[in-house]
Amino acid sequence: MCENSTRIKNNMKVQDIIDKILLDICNGPKFEKTCDVITVGSPDNIVTGIVTTFMPTFHVIQETVRLGANFIISHEPTWFTGRDTTDWCQQDSVYLAKRRYLDEHNITIWRFHDHMHIGSDTDYIYDGLLKELGWHKYLQPDEKEPWIYELPETTVGELAKFFKNKLEMETIQIIGSPEMHVKRAGILVGGGSLGLGTEEMPMKVMERNRLDLLIVGDITEWTVCAYINDAYQMGFNRAMLTLGHERSEEAGMKHLAPWLAEHIPAIPVTFVDAKEPFRYL
Repeated sequence: MCENSTRIKNNMKVQDIIDKILLDICNGPKFEKTCDVITVGSPDNIVTGIVTTFMPTFHVIQETVRLGANFIISHEPTWFTGRDTTDWCQQDSVYLAKRRYLDEHNITIWRFHDHMHIGSDTDYIYDGLLKELGWHKYLQPDEKEPWIYELPETTVGELAKFFKNKLEMETIQIIGSPEMHVKRAGILVGGGSLGLGTEEMPMKVMERNRLDLLIVGDITEWTVCAYINDAYQMGFNRAMLTLGHERSEEAGMKHLAPWLAEHIPAIPVTFVDAKEPFRYL
């Protein structure tokens, strides 16, 4: 992210901060149609504090109130659909309760998704995950895809333990043998592992890059899961490790917080972890 931004005085409005983020990171807005919109609240609110998070769950909103903040920058939706549409839920009890709480505490939420992924030369969600993992040194810049890593030789089981520790996961799903050796790995965060509209994309990535392991966010069991499971059953040295959407993308919002604190020093900035939505029995 840009390092030469100017300091800004206090009494900033929500829109001032949005404009500054988009200018410093992307040289201004890039998309006419985007989900990067204010989903609740007002662009004219004076900001008392900023919270960054993967998703504005109710617990994240409660923590925002506890911190005395009133502006949440979220990567994913507030209202349960990709475009944050609310025409379907105007009489829904969950929507109404969440909206009432947000309104009572004068919270504004802005979604920072499209510009964070593709608004500049850097995908800051991937970048945040790599910072969390310490994997920048393994990235292969000459590969066709910017998601390919040459690792010190390890095993699927050792990497599963590594990710559980780094990303604070209770459990992790794998396909393949925990004892399988891994040298070349690829990462597809969030919905990238669904193919981004092209179901066969993850399989093509694995084949043309000669990957031993694919580390994924979301999964569909009839696509890349089935492909890697067949490969494993036929004796190929291939495996998959599943992080889930939230765990694979949350670190991007974690590492946004110190950047904001540096570039908007007059306003407190806090990262609040949305955490996995699942409990494991």
